[in-house]
Amino acid sequence: MALPDVPGEAVRASDLDPGQPVPEGYVLLDVREREEWDAGHAPGAVHIPMGELPTRLDDIPEGDLLVVCRTGGRSGRSVAWLNQAGFDAYNVDGGMKEWEQAGLPVVSEKGAPPQVL
Repeated sequence: MALPDVPGEAVRASDLDPGQPVPEGYVLLDVREREEWDAGHAPGAVHIPMGELPTRLDDIPEGDLLVVCRTGGRSGRSVAWLNQAGFDAYNVDGGMKEWEQAGLPVVSEKGAPPQVL
């Protein structure tokens, strides 16, 4: 699947490649809250809650950002803010709910079966 060329555009979680949902050169940034992250998140994702983005810019890895939340609302707002701050960010529309429904990998922090809250 080809990702959008213009930062700010959205990509559907269901359109990502199940074999490599986060393409080379991209970082998956999860902006959900801690409880949501702990219950279930994509392996290898970076967790920075939306409200902490302004104070944690140094924690954002280099690379184009695929930004995800539960369904796409928070990540869409985060993408707009990140693009204004100089990052190349794309919204994962449909979020972790669609990610899970598409059969993409999900893990939990507590060792319990993962679930997307």
